[in-house]
Amino acid sequence: MKRLGNMPRSLGAKLFISHFLVALIGALTLLTAILVIAPFVFGRLAGGMEGVMDSVVRVFGQTLLYSLLVAGLVATGAAIVASLFVSRRIVDPLGRMLGATRRIASGRYGERLPVRDADELGELSESFNAMARTLEEAERRRMEVILDVSHELRTPLSTIRGHVEGLAEGVIEPSEETWALLHAETERMRRLVDDLRRLSQAEARQLALNPIPVSPAEVVGLAVERMLPLFDEKGVELRSAVPDKLPPVLADSGRVVQVLTNLLDNALRHTPAGGRVVVEVGAGGEAVFEVTDTGEGLASEHLPHVFERFYRAAKSRSRSEGGSGVGLAISKALVEAMGGRIWVGSPGVGEGATFSFTLPISRRGS
Repeated sequence: MKRLGNMPRSLGAKLFISHFLVALIGALTLLTAILVIAPFVFGRLAGGMEGVMDSVVRVFGQTLLYSLLVAGLVATGAAIVASLFVSRRIVDPLGRMLGATRRIASGRYGERLPVRDADELGELSESFNAMARTLEEAERRRMEVILDVSHELRTPLSTIRGHVEGLAEGVIEPSEETWALLHAETERMRRLVDDLRRLSQAEARQLALNPIPVSPAEVVGLAVERMLPLFDEKGVELRSAVPDKLPPVLADSGRVVQVLTNLLDNALRHTPAGGRVVVEVGAGGEAVFEVTDTGEGLASEHLPHVFERFYRAAKSRSRSEGGSGVGLAISKALVEAMGGRIWVGSPGVGEGATFSFTLPISRRGS
């Protein structure tokens, strides 16, 4: 159906016309009913007094007519005032929302709407503000990621550029040490790019997962076996304490090993020689995996941010000491994709830390 050409486009005009038509139709209906029904009923009640009653009925009808005209004018005025009031109550918040939407679309994510009423329009304003806060936070994190990635890539790129220029100008002699350094820096950039790709896929739930019943002891054994040579090289003790009769968890075996490997790698980097790292698993309503170290520990203000990408509790710590800065963020995304939770606790700086995550117990065959 085509829109009528003369139909007003403004919501306020539409509301005004609708209120006015309702009042007008009501007044016309009342007028018609009174003019048609009242004389008939009045004449029937008057009985045989036709001569005298004709003039009375005429006067009565004119009185009704004038009264209804006055009442109609008053009702119309009241309808206009009421429709304008209601229209403004509805249209003004929508107008502010439209303006705020346009400003957010132009990149001003700090826009917020006042919430003045506890009705549907108030709820709409609150939902709009929540959406605006989410967009502002997403934009902030996007800018932080861009800055962090550029910062993380700047050091290896500067190192490679300096050595390549030195080799080209003959200032630096080709040697095994030079090639090893260049290879290490390019490998560092490759690892960072790969980790960022995996993190994006994990956060978007685009990683292929194959959840099957998995033995907690088996995945812990695989992760410990993989990391044990690195622990031995640094002189940090690594051991596991997993009961034999734990129920299987419903998870992707490879992804669980990846999470444990990331947590063990993080513990190794922050535990000095002579320290100890223990992997434990317990079960209740769900399986709880814990990686506890005797390393640097964390202050309480850092705990909520540990799983953010590129976050470093020690701002002076260089990324060249190992790690791409997104391993814990990847672990968080993987655990949540498998239906679990992950968190960290620490008594304080210098007192070690415990990284814990849960996975659902498999109910297959039970």
